[in-house]
Amino acid sequence: MHEDTPLPRRILLVTGLSGAGKSSILRILEDLGHEVIDNPPLGMLDEIVARAERPVAVGVDSRTRGFDASAVLAALARLRVNPALSAELIYATAEESVLLSRYTATRRRHPQAAHGTVKEGIEAEIKLTSPLREAADVVIDTSDLPPPELRQLVEARFGEWSAGGLDGLTVALMSFAFPAGLPREADMVFDARFLTNPYYDPALSAMTGLDADVAQYVAQDPDYPEFLDRIVGILELVLPRFVREGKKYATIALGCSGGRHRSVTIVEELARRLAQRGADDPSRETWPVVVMHRELARQGRSSWRWANRPRGLSETTQRTDHA
Repeated sequence: MHEDTPLPRRILLVTGLSGAGKSSILRILEDLGHEVIDNPPLGMLDEIVARAERPVAVGVDSRTRGFDASAVLAALARLRVNPALSAELIYATAEESVLLSRYTATRRRHPQAAHGTVKEGIEAEIKLTSPLREAADVVIDTSDLPPPELRQLVEARFGEWSAGGLDGLTVALMSFAFPAGLPREADMVFDARFLTNPYYDPALSAMTGLDADVAQYVAQDPDYPEFLDRIVGILELVLPRFVREGKKYATIALGCSGGRHRSVTIVEELARRLAQRGADDPSRETWPVVVMHRELARQGRSSWRWANRPRGLSETTQRTDHA
């Protein structure tokens, strides 16, 4: 892009399941400088965008007048035709049990459950919005995401560091436990359950893959080096293709039985290797890398950190939301 050519203005459509955090995402985007409008009539979307002078974030959900998934996608397609705009769709979701718990705690009525149970309302909304989830540029699952980490995640994807141009791919590396279910947002899943399990060593059972003794134990498995090298090889093949296809966020999930030892160890080592790419060879393509440990988060431990920060994002530019 020529240096005198104005950068496309960002337009974000934020949608998803009721109770999954759409309003929280909109508040964070407002703090990041976006003009935020929640639930306007879909027919007014083009006029809202035309009048705005800043990046715009528009909340759209099943409460929106005239809501229809196909209408939302048609509106998004119209925005994307305009070369002066960079339009993206964000979908907020959470596990059904989490949504049920949140509605029970607040005693709010679900917008799709006027004459039924909250569970029926959630199921109806999942079906109603499924085309939007499939078309979303970014899916944010807030099931195990505390407010500070949700803020970090949104800032990582839509903060000031990406305002200087069309940003590329952000890679999320996630550990998880297979018995607790596959991460819904995962683009690729690898299974580490064949490796020797530190859980059965009494000295290591209470530790995690963040501890050096556990990481060393896992690395001593004779098949560990080849397994790790093959994953790295696949990522080095696939991630550049994701970039060429315009994909903006890729989640690579590593699972084991408990999500605390083997998968955590491998995620940490993959993060180190991906972060080291540019240091070893400045000509090699690098990506911002986020590390997340799902099962550790469910146990109340910090589950989110940068392994490779985006250019322009320093430790001091990040804010923490304790609200």
